[in-house]
Amino acid sequence: MNQIIKPMEFFIFWSRWLQAPLYLGLIIAQGVYVYQFMHELAILVTKAGNLSENEVMLIVLGLIDVVMIANLLIMVIIGGYETFVSRLDLEGHPDQPEWLSHVNAGVLKVKLAVALISISSIHLLRTFINAPQTEDRVIIAQIAIHVSFLISAIAIAYTDKLMMQSLALSHAGKH
Repeated sequence: MNQIIKPMEFFIFWSRWLQAPLYLGLIIAQGVYVYQFMHELAILVTKAGNLSENEVMLIVLGLIDVVMIANLLIMVIIGGYETFVSRLDLEGHPDQPEWLSHVNAGVLKVKLAVALISISSIHLLRTFINAPQTEDRVIIAQIAIHVSFLISAIAIAYTDKLMMQSLALSHAGKH
């Protein structure tokens, strides 16, 4: 029986590498966001004199939005790869992100939830700036989505806190 189980367990463990192409795909998506950012920045710089204050603010918020989504992508790419595929050999690397030293699935979920709330906040701010041109139902829907993100993030953080407390108690009971 062990002759069947050992290779199966090895194969199951190896299957985590099937996620590697997904992370490479996200890196390509990051490149698309870099292109979009540069395109929007070029519009802002070349047409700055012809844009109203609101138009400038909307373009800048769009740039911030792209940066925040790019940050989210980096967290998913690096944190997800490190958590689910393989450790990154970055020990002592001067550019190693501080958060990577204590990343796990719980921390990653909370960081992603906070990033989604930040992105949602930018979208909501853009909607409020454009409120006269936006239908009330769209504004209400965006507020509802934002509140849902907030509630979800609080629930995720609270659940993670409970799990960490439970883990700490179980470790304390063993000693």
